Parts: sequence; structure tokens; C-alpha cells
Amino acid sequence: MRAFGRSISLAAYLALARRGAKAALEFPQERPDGHLIWGHATSPERAAALLQLIARLRVQRPEIHFLLTTPSNDPAPDHLRKRDIWQVLPDDTTGESEKFLSHWRPDLGLWTGGYFRPAVIEVAKRRELPMFLIDAGEEGFNAAHQRWLPEIARSNLEAFSAVFARSGTAAQILRRLGVPEEEITVTGPLQEGGMALACNEEEREDLAQSLAGRPVWLAAMVQPEELDDILEAHRLSSRMAHRQLLILVPDDETEGARMARRIRAKGFNLAVWSEGEMPDEATQVLLADTRGEMGLWYRLAPVTFMASSLKSGHGGRDPFEPAALGSAILYGPNVGRYLSAYSRLATAGAARIVKDSETLSAALQQLTAPDRVAQMAAAGWEVASQGAEATDRIVDLVQDTLDVMEAG
Repeated sequence: MRAFGRSISLAAYLALARRGAKAALEFPQERPDGHLIWGHATSPERAAALLQLIARLRVQRPEIHFLLTTPSNDPAPDHLRKRDIWQVLPDDTTGESEKFLSHWRPDLGLWTGGYFRPAVIEVAKRRELPMFLIDAGEEGFNAAHQRWLPEIARSNLEAFSAVFARSGTAAQILRRLGVPEEEITVTGPLQEGGMALACNEEEREDLAQSLAGRPVWLAAMVQPEELDDILEAHRLSSRMAHRQLLILVPDDETEGARMARRIRAKGFNLAVWSEGEMPDEATQVLLADTRGEMGLWYRLAPVTFMASSLKSGHGGRDPFEPAALGSAILYGPNVGRYLSAYSRLATAGAARIVKDSETLSAALQQLTAPDRVAQMAAAGWEVASQGAEATDRIVDLVQDTLDVMEAG
């Protein structure tokens, strides 16, 4: 952390920032015991990437707590895990920043992209909070006060002891703003990717043997209002693949009993996983209405339809989960929460959009060809593994920093 004194521009900004906040600052909970890392995401995509970075860190430090902050106009993040806390970053005033950092007392801060909030970064600097700037992009330094008053950005950059730039152009901008060459690492973009979900290998082997030779597809995270379209697509595509099995996972497992009644009413032969039923040769639909077993279903299904996407109001679900496990991806038009992820996968040829039961059925029929499925799966795995190097380097630095703290 460098210290060259505050600029006149920053002093003027902080003087204005001493004005009162718009509303009283509230916190979702008390600070938990143990190490707490604070990460600020300047976009939904960076929020997803930060959550995945912390998931990787927890492989080595499962006890870590993570505070994720986002701008007020961004949606609440999906996939918050145990020990994850989410809060909108408070108004950028000195007083609110002091309250925020006094309440959470983070051990380390990760700031993504740029788009600095000068007051909170200055308060963190005063407190000598270890801070890393990650995924720094040129667009993050184009805000009005950063273009016209670059002294503010220069002073804020002094708070960061390490800077990870997503491109050579971004690194050049950072050097012009005074960051020493030795403190900048060009890593490429910090992108959300896929971590392979675990599964019970014995169960996977048993199911794989019993389903050998059968076409299998998965409808994951299904909403009740999507069920009829999915079942109709299964009925239509089964005309071309008579032994086809649909594995259907509700988004809310408590909807399992109601979905089971509706599936039987449509005339399908059903096995219910939560009741200990195994699919046999006559089973047409396996209702997988339990939590924590997506790693099993993604491994068994060469093709996954990511639901919560046919009807509006749900925003889609994480496509990198099936991509990381070699499943080709189909999805509906309503994936606003994960639009960037689906766009990356679709551009690479790893995912295809469908709009209704007919287009879903047509896609399933086309993907009965093993070579097509294999091409999509390979493309998906490649996209899901991109950004891993940047993530791993940051995880290593965080690990080293925490080790030094513990040794001290």
C-alpha cells in the first residue's frame, strides 16, 4: 500500500462526502467470527466471478466468511452459499463508509473492475486494510470524476497493494495513473466459469449401468409453470427415441409432490427419487426432487435444458454448472440474470436457445446425434474453464496474505 498524501481534488470530494446519507445504514447481520473477506462487484458478472473465486478459496479454507457488496441498481446475486453475506454498498460518504467498515471489520478487500467509490476506498486506506484491485479494465476508469479529476483515481489506487489488469490496455492506463509496473499483473478477464459439482460416485455408476443405451436428457431448475411445456417436448421427442428418459429437477424441491401428480395425470410412467424409486425400463420421467445432487444429474445427462427460463420472472439459472460437467445446454429466452454467461456459451456453440415445447423437442431430436452433443459439450467445457488462471492467481495471493496474518 503506497502513501503519497491526498490530492486537493480528493480532499474536496471527501469534504462533500461528509454530508449525511440518504437513509439510515442497516446491516443484514452481525459480523461473524473468524476471517471475513470483503469483495465489491461492479457488475452482476463480476459478482458471479467473485462468488466462484471464494468457492475455490473454500476448498482450502472452508471456514472463510465472504461479504459481497454490489451497487444499488444491480440485482441480488444468485448462488449465495453458507457463510456468504450480501449487502448493497452504502452511500459514498465518509460517515457511512466508517460505519460500514467498523461494523464488518474485514481482514482483506477485493475491488473489481474500477468504478471507484472514493470515500470508502479512502477510509479503507486510512485503516490500512489490505486491498487488491482485480479485473481492472479500461472502462472502469472512464467515470466523469476520474477523467476530469484523475488525482482522485491516483489517490485511490494507493490503497491497493496488488493490481490485476484484464488487458494490456488497462495496465497502460494504470501505469499512467501512477501504479508501479511491479504491482501490476495482466491476467486476462476474471470470468465466471464452472466448478465441477460433486456427486456420489457409487450412485452414478449404478444409475449409468441401469440407463445404459437409453437417451437421457435433464430439465434442471424447473418452475411449475414450465412443466407442461417440458412434458410436451418430452412426449414429442420420444416419438423419435422411444426409450428416452427425462430427469426432471424442480427449482423448489418442495414442489415435488405437486409436480408428481401433474406428471402422472399426463400419463407418464414416473419414478420419484425422494421416495427411493429407481428408474426401470418402463420409466419415462425420473423426478429428482432432492437438494444437493445436481452433480449426479449433470453427469448422467448428455443434454441439459436449463429451465427457469421459458417463462418470464425467474431470470434463468447458472449454465456453467452443466458446462463444467460435459453436458450440452439448451435454454429459454428469459435468462437476464445470466445473460453474459449464456451469450458466451452460445457464441462458442455450447448452448442453444429454445422458445417453447416445439422448439425444445426439435432441439432434443437434433441432439440425439452423439457427435453434435460431443461438440457442444467440448465447447462448453472450454468456456467453463476460461478465467481459471486469473482466479487461481488471486486465490493464491489471498491465501498468502491470510497466512501472513495468522503467523503474525
